[in-house]
Amino acid sequence: MSFTLPHLLYPANALEPYIDAQTMQIHHGKHHQAYVDNLNKAIAGTEHEKKSLEELVKNAGKITAVVRNNAGGHWNHSFFWEILAPNAGGTPSGKLVDAINSAFGSFDAFKEKLNTAGTTRFGSGWAWLIVKDGKLEITSTPNQDNPLMDVAEVKGTPILGIDVWEHAYYLKYQNRRPEYLGAIWNVINWNKVAGHYEKSVL
Repeated sequence: MSFTLPHLLYPANALEPYIDAQTMQIHHGKHHQAYVDNLNKAIAGTEHEKKSLEELVKNAGKITAVVRNNAGGHWNHSFFWEILAPNAGGTPSGKLVDAINSAFGSFDAFKEKLNTAGTTRFGSGWAWLIVKDGKLEITSTPNQDNPLMDVAEVKGTPILGIDVWEHAYYLKYQNRRPEYLGAIWNVINWNKVAGHYEKSVL
């Protein structure tokens, strides 16, 4: 199976001023493309060539570091682009906000906890909102790992993920990761997140 770079669902400048066009162009067109290219090279002619991306990710501990890192990078970024949108942000509604309030006390408390997970992730990685055993939890992973992986410290189904690699924010925010994490709430597509949540608790 040869993997391909998914198209963005919006123009590269659509998330400004929160995420600038140049960052989006480099992040999507260069970094994500590199994960796809390196993954295809790594699995060519191997037993993994016909496996789905989900199979590769879920069995990350049983495959090479190159496949694990690039399959994770491809899965994580494909997921990330879809939970961002122009004219988004605000607060979720319905079952999702009820679950957030139940798990974390309030929406503001939830945002603070997820921001802390992203800020305190040493080096490169991701902050996640996941469903585990029917309940919401916040976790983070290093590098391009994610909570679907068999090697994840906390396993679950991701419904929201925030990229805290420097390439996601450095052109605009430099070393100010907390500022980036504060801004990204303005472009979270809560309808998409709610859809992930409802599927995960069926």
